[in-house]
Amino acid sequence: MAALNELRKRLADGLARAGLTKTQLAARAELGRTTVQEAFQAGRQPPSAETIVALTRVLRLPDQQLLDLRRVAAGEIDPAPGKGHGLGQPITEWDPHDLEVHPAGARSGPLPQRVLPGYVPRDHDRLLTDAVLEAAQGNSGMLVLVGTSSTGKTRACWEAIQPLAPRGWRLWHPFDPTRAEAALDDLESVAPRTVIWLNEAQHYLGTPRLGERIAAAIHALLTHAERRPVLVLGTLWPEYADQYTVLPPAGSPDPHSRVRELLAGRTLTVPDTFDQDALRTASDLAQDGDQLLADALARARTDGQITQDLAGAPELLRRYEHSTPTAKAVLQAAMDARRLGVDLHLPQTFLTDAAIDYLSDQDYDELADDWAEAAFADLARLVHGKQAPLRRTGARPKRRPPGGPTAALTPSPATGPAFRLADYLEQHGRTTRWRLCPPASFWAAAYTHLTHPDDLGNLAIAAEHRHRLQWAHHLQIRAADAGHTYSLAYLARMREKAGDQECAEVLYQQITEAGDTNALTDAAERWREAGDPEGAKALLRRAADAGDAEALFLMAGRRKAAGDREGAEAFYRKAADTGRPDALVDLVELKEEAGDWEGVKALYEQAAEDGDTYAMARLADIREEAGDQEGAEDLYQQVVDAEDLDSLIYLAQMKEDAEDLDGAAAFYQRAVDAGDIHALTELAQLKLETGDLEGAAALYEQAADADDTAALNYLAQSREWAGDMEGAAALYQRAVDAGDTHIVVHLARLKEEAGDLDGAETLYQQAATSPNLLTTHATLRAQAGDWEGAKALYQRAADTGHAGAMMHLAWLRERAGDHEGAQTFYQQAAATDSPDALILQAEMREEAGDQAGAETFYQRAADTGELHNSEAKERWLYGLDPDGSPTPPWS
Repeated sequence: MAALNELRKRLADGLARAGLTKTQLAARAELGRTTVQEAFQAGRQPPSAETIVALTRVLRLPDQQLLDLRRVAAGEIDPAPGKGHGLGQPITEWDPHDLEVHPAGARSGPLPQRVLPGYVPRDHDRLLTDAVLEAAQGNSGMLVLVGTSSTGKTRACWEAIQPLAPRGWRLWHPFDPTRAEAALDDLESVAPRTVIWLNEAQHYLGTPRLGERIAAAIHALLTHAERRPVLVLGTLWPEYADQYTVLPPAGSPDPHSRVRELLAGRTLTVPDTFDQDALRTASDLAQDGDQLLADALARARTDGQITQDLAGAPELLRRYEHSTPTAKAVLQAAMDARRLGVDLHLPQTFLTDAAIDYLSDQDYDELADDWAEAAFADLARLVHGKQAPLRRTGARPKRRPPGGPTAALTPSPATGPAFRLADYLEQHGRTTRWRLCPPASFWAAAYTHLTHPDDLGNLAIAAEHRHRLQWAHHLQIRAADAGHTYSLAYLARMREKAGDQECAEVLYQQITEAGDTNALTDAAERWREAGDPEGAKALLRRAADAGDAEALFLMAGRRKAAGDREGAEAFYRKAADTGRPDALVDLVELKEEAGDWEGVKALYEQAAEDGDTYAMARLADIREEAGDQEGAEDLYQQVVDAEDLDSLIYLAQMKEDAEDLDGAAAFYQRAVDAGDIHALTELAQLKLETGDLEGAAALYEQAADADDTAALNYLAQSREWAGDMEGAAALYQRAVDAGDTHIVVHLARLKEEAGDLDGAETLYQQAATSPNLLTTHATLRAQAGDWEGAKALYQRAADTGHAGAMMHLAWLRERAGDHEGAQTFYQQAAATDSPDALILQAEMREEAGDQAGAETFYQRAADTGELHNSEAKERWLYGLDPDGSPTPPWS
């Protein structure tokens, strides 16, 4: 009965959204009026599958979800086998807005109800649906949608899980007392048939000291057969996804290793804009009566940012740009706080004091006594989509059963009201203000009002990067007092340098007791960069003595560089034992350099016994070279069975580097046989190098059939060089459709040359959303001698405000002798506050003898916080005493 009621409710909602009568619906669906009436009427039998399909086609509803509900209602499938209690609540009992789906409007009435516009499926929804289908079939899985603010990530997850609702699935959204604590405390209690909702997953996976543990707990949940099926869905902004998944430079700390492993192969990109197919679907829904979509299309059809419009982004931006000076100052202080690492909840006292220096002298002189109250009240007003630029918020109270375990003590939050910046404005601030350095009132307010150790520690580092060294020092002291471990390390080293060893030892002991030895490693790297190698060495040794894997690895590298092989080997072994797998690789290299082949073999055997597939592959290579073909084949097969194609590819590349092309081809072929499509292109390239053109062509064709973009581009270029422009364009189009955005401009040029101006313009418009892409292709045109083509592409990028493109245009004008035009573009680039453009302007003024003008531009470059290190720039940006020592900016 519940499934049938849900089915009829969805049909009724779709009918209301379409604005049709049942008579009109019957006519459009080509069904009898009685059939349609009974489909909506309580007490009647479930409608037929054919009726459902016809109705969903007209009402633009997801037919599969409604067909599943019909099957449950008809008793064809069990709605909830093994139904029991667990975390969360049934999916049908959730309001999507409570799961942070952006509201887009309200249905009028005595009590207005929030409603969602019709849903427009896009390419990423197909993969999301596949993940849900896998879960419905009993397999655990995880998928994290990556996209910028308000691009429809959360709504896509909500729509995707609807087929699980009639099957009795529950949804758990961990958030109390904090997201990270709730997730870590209760993941072990998750029951099968549960969706784990990790919206804005950075609040779980990126939380200091907890993120790695949460990632490990999720991995354990996904891999335990007896806990299947569960489905983990999350969302992330691209900058967080990059932060967690990009490998750090060699020798640098790796704070997100477990998160990176968890996310590997489990992320899905959500585009910022609707493509043409999505816009057509949205238009159809609008024409059928979806007023919310109709309004959004009227405003945002040109740029395709429909979801952002629905979420209120344009109104938020308008409110920011047209705010009163005091309200804008508060918003800018909030933007700077968030981009420099302050928590979501910003104390009102902090924002009020921080905003002062964002005001002009005239605005400051005109401040009323109640300016702060008026500004916060103005910013709390809702915009389209029930959002506010700055809304009052607060941490949820901690609720625990009587006598239950208590959580570890956490720092007391700042007293008084706190506010949260709207997501879209936060991202807007990160994009538009990333080069700007906050004024003095910001740092003073942070020092006075912020209390959380991570907030203070992050701002101390940010101040240091922006050469606000006095503020950095005092914020470090405040952070250390609050228990921030990196700041404790900083303060301890300062006490050491001052000769107060006793106090330093107490501080080091606090760090060790806190269990955060990474802070010592981080501090060591900063002291090394600051020119204190002895201090860095001492801190690193302390971290190594405390068992920090990173420190042990770095110590090993230093011993190796000093020629102490025995010491290096000891540290590498310790680092490997404490969880640093690449330490074993370096240890192997150490023994190879010493010619200790038996030692190398022993290490690989040890690692292979522990299940290290790379070690298995290397050991197999060694056995093959020794003539033990049977033993080698057994190990190779274990690597293939483990689906570790990376090891096979790595071995192939090693053989290739050693000019053993036959051996490389054999390994690439093994990877191909194991299903690695990209290995086809590597093998094809190898055949090209050996002169086997026919074999290479066959492999490229095979890879192209699987939509491998590298193969498609190779074949397209071959067609283009052969004069088959039509065939080349078709292959380039397939590469674009497969996700190779970098070929968009080249394909547009081909279409333009072929006379397909409409097709070319469509592609140029697509590329225009990425000025970096336009600039890259313009540079390639210039390198090929096509100056006019380069100029046209640079101009398109410059029209979007891209400073680099403006600089290139200025250079082209200079090359053509148009110095006046070049100067115009240089000035436009400088107006964007690009540090490179500002410094170039300053140097030009300096060469012309305009010292005052040069100083102005150097100072503007300094204010961006993105400084360069040449001696001339340092003299202007920092000031230098006659003896060459730096003079702080505040002196």
